[in-house]
Amino acid sequence: MKVFRPLLYILPLLWGVMATAQNNADSEQELSLDKGSIETQFEFITKKSGNYNANGKRYEVVRAIHLDKLKGNVLDSLKGFRATITELNKTIDSQKETVTNLNSKLEDTTGQLAEVTAEKDSMSFFGAQMSKGGYNVLMWSVIIGLLVLFLLFVFKFKRSNVLTQEAKTALAELESEYEDHRRRALEREQKISRKLQDEINRQKK
Repeated sequence: MKVFRPLLYILPLLWGVMATAQNNADSEQELSLDKGSIETQFEFITKKSGNYNANGKRYEVVRAIHLDKLKGNVLDSLKGFRATITELNKTIDSQKETVTNLNSKLEDTTGQLAEVTAEKDSMSFFGAQMSKGGYNVLMWSVIIGLLVLFLLFVFKFKRSNVLTQEAKTALAELESEYEDHRRRALEREQKISRKLQDEINRQKK
């Protein structure tokens, strides 16, 4: 029993060491120049590099094939980035053209809307376009002018009617006076004729 007791302490320790070693191995297996990001590929080269000391300085030794592979990967990545940038620039240019076309259509639509609004808010008067406000002012001015002329005509008509009535009254009075004068004159003439006839008759006697 005493023999197995140390094993109870050693086995968990060995298990932890083995797990750590396995994780490190898996981590190294995951690092590769054939996949992963440029950063992980640099990490792969760093882990695969050797080192030595010379003249008190530490040097890292990297395999040329790894550097060539990394260089190719970097160039491919840059090529991909450039292609992506080119596509993005094309997309941006296309979107700019679309925006320009939309702005042009918007300006045309705005102009047409302004024309429609102007036509809606204006009226034709003898072939000339006038705003509704100006048209209303003009029409009310014409109506007021015609009303003033009508009132002036009515006033003059009544005035002329009054003058006509006054003239007729004066003429009637004048005719009445003339008849009275003519009647009195006739009466005087008749009286004179009778007196003259009476005088003639007396002379004959």
